[in-house]
Amino acid sequence: MVKATDSYRGRFAPSPTGPLHAGSLVAACASYLEARSRGGEWLVRMEDLDPPREMPGATDDILRTLEAFGFEWDGEVLYQSRRHDHYAEALRELERQDVVYGCGCSRREIADSSVHGIEGPVYPGTCRGGLPAGRGVRAWRVRTTDEAMVFEDGWQGRIERNLARDYGDFVVKRTDGFWAYQLAVVVDDADQGITHVVRGADLLESTPRQIHLQRLLGFPAPRYAHCTVVTNAQGEKLSKQTGAVALDARQAVPQLLDALGHLGQTLPGELRDADLDSLWGWAIANWAPGVKSAHTALEAE
Repeated sequence: MVKATDSYRGRFAPSPTGPLHAGSLVAACASYLEARSRGGEWLVRMEDLDPPREMPGATDDILRTLEAFGFEWDGEVLYQSRRHDHYAEALRELERQDVVYGCGCSRREIADSSVHGIEGPVYPGTCRGGLPAGRGVRAWRVRTTDEAMVFEDGWQGRIERNLARDYGDFVVKRTDGFWAYQLAVVVDDADQGITHVVRGADLLESTPRQIHLQRLLGFPAPRYAHCTVVTNAQGEKLSKQTGAVALDARQAVPQLLDALGHLGQTLPGELRDADLDSLWGWAIANWAPGVKSAHTALEAE
């Protein structure tokens, strides 16, 4: 059931594929400060829908790290792994509207017969009119339209995409039987009454697809804002795969200062010696969102 709310409600939704790192901290800070500076709620959701990629113990480690860094969330943590029935109901609704279909194509077949879009091969619609003879359903795809999808991002400005051309019909239930990220996130944001989604710019291209699903399912669309991601020396997004180092709770204040600097906040030198409560108090009171600069250093004392 969709929960309507007139107040600000944001969320942070990590995946338990490893410990939080500097990139995770930037995204968490951005969403937390947007919510708290507006007197809103901040929820934590664990996106644990991909067991093969999950690291044992990562869920508890993430929550302990958030607590150690002074984050305080509202309500109970929501776990996607406990919500399969909700996603199944959303898929049934899409089936009732005849806007999803079974796809029997392999990744190799799609790669060999598709053009390259914004995030990889654009599905060529092979199974749109029905499965080829002798094929079974490998995944479920939602139909897209050849028209402009426009939204205003809080930090990146006006974004315009053509779903059919840029992404093609996209997967809502995967070949391995797991629910796709796009569908699960849309259902969860609606059920939790999320009004604002603040996350890294690496997820910007997910937004048009999520808005498409929201419209099909009759869900309200949150407002979106995507902050600059943290990269390594090679310019790659910081992640477990690119050598990201886990956050160290013993260095909470310095690492938070780095995250705030990355978010473009002008930091007074005396914050170097602040405790967590004082740092968060200053950050919430002085939050200036939407700065696109990659990093702002500490001011000299």
